[in-house]
Amino acid sequence: MALKLVPIWACCTNQQHCCTYPQSLKLGYGCRLSGSTFLNLRDHKKWECLVLLSETERAITPVEDEQPLAPPGDASVQETQIIQSKGFHRDLQSLPKPLSATYLSSGQHDDSNVRVAYQGVPGAYSEAAALKAYPKCEPVPCDQFEAAFKAVELWLVDKAVLPIENSVAGSIHRNYDLLLRHRLHIVGEVQLLVNHCLLGLPGIRKEELKRVVSHPQALEQCNIMLNELGVARLSSDDTSSAAQIVASEGARDTGAVASARAAEIYGLSILAERIQDDPDNITRFLILAREPIISGTDRPYKTSIVFTLEEGPGVLFKALAVFALREINLTKIESRPQKKRPLRVVDDSNKGSAKYFDYLFYIDFEASMADPRAQYALEHLQEFARFIRVLGCYPMDTNL
Repeated sequence: MALKLVPIWACCTNQQHCCTYPQSLKLGYGCRLSGSTFLNLRDHKKWECLVLLSETERAITPVEDEQPLAPPGDASVQETQIIQSKGFHRDLQSLPKPLSATYLSSGQHDDSNVRVAYQGVPGAYSEAAALKAYPKCEPVPCDQFEAAFKAVELWLVDKAVLPIENSVAGSIHRNYDLLLRHRLHIVGEVQLLVNHCLLGLPGIRKEELKRVVSHPQALEQCNIMLNELGVARLSSDDTSSAAQIVASEGARDTGAVASARAAEIYGLSILAERIQDDPDNITRFLILAREPIISGTDRPYKTSIVFTLEEGPGVLFKALAVFALREINLTKIESRPQKKRPLRVVDDSNKGSAKYFDYLFYIDFEASMADPRAQYALEHLQEFARFIRVLGCYPMDTNL
């Protein structure tokens, strides 16, 4: 193997010390010493050249940005070395800094080039959640939840933001099923305060409306206001598409329940704000990506898992106890029947066979996978679980 000899300048306490080099050795950056020559360091004050001696062949290809070293007798050696050293360090400082675990997990990097998929059309609450998570991102609308999953898998977008539960309507079971079907990772969450507005064409009063169109859940969440108006209710795929329908059709007796941003986008007037029955209407969204993030302990983290259990009395109690024993708080538990094997047959010699639903359990708990408590809890859970999968470990969203 070829070696490159590099001079190292160090402080010498005894100025009588010197270095001896063999005749065949090329020193430094191409300076050859003839014979058995002594390099006296008196001319260089206290600086001494320390070199690892080797008889192996030196590297033929020069190192980039190399500069020839002045002869030992030249008085400008010290000045040349200092100038070269400064330039070398200046180049090091211009190099990009290595990424740290904190940088990767905190999302501090620039999000101006991030493409984020969401379900709906511009003005949807999912778009607002994407912009809350990545204010400079490019939102990409998708017609269905599964289309957003596939967009991430096919590298059409970088991430997807999808709703998972609402404080009034409950869980969105479709997305729980898609989490298991697709191999994406949860890398974050967004909690968004929902502000339902009654929208209509400019110049229309809410008392003139005869029909209101919106997503079925949005209509249900605004039941009191809609009953007072005595309007008919029409369903749409989402709230923003309802606003789009009202604007495109131009029906003066038709309104929509959607966001204030949808009114701005489609040129509608806000006839009433905060018309939801429950003022604390919050939707929780998940941020999905192709790769997981590096979890840490520098902030509150949440971990989401899914598992199935063996049959037996008290098995679910034992599974949940692995978290209680380690004082890990559970924030969510959801059960979904297994679609590939929805029934479990248990033989009984006295009464024949019994059939039970076989369930998947989705759990969110407040702990990072970098926390030994979480690692021990999942290791303990494997004693009772037939299947377990970590869906993601991500920072908690504590801001509304």
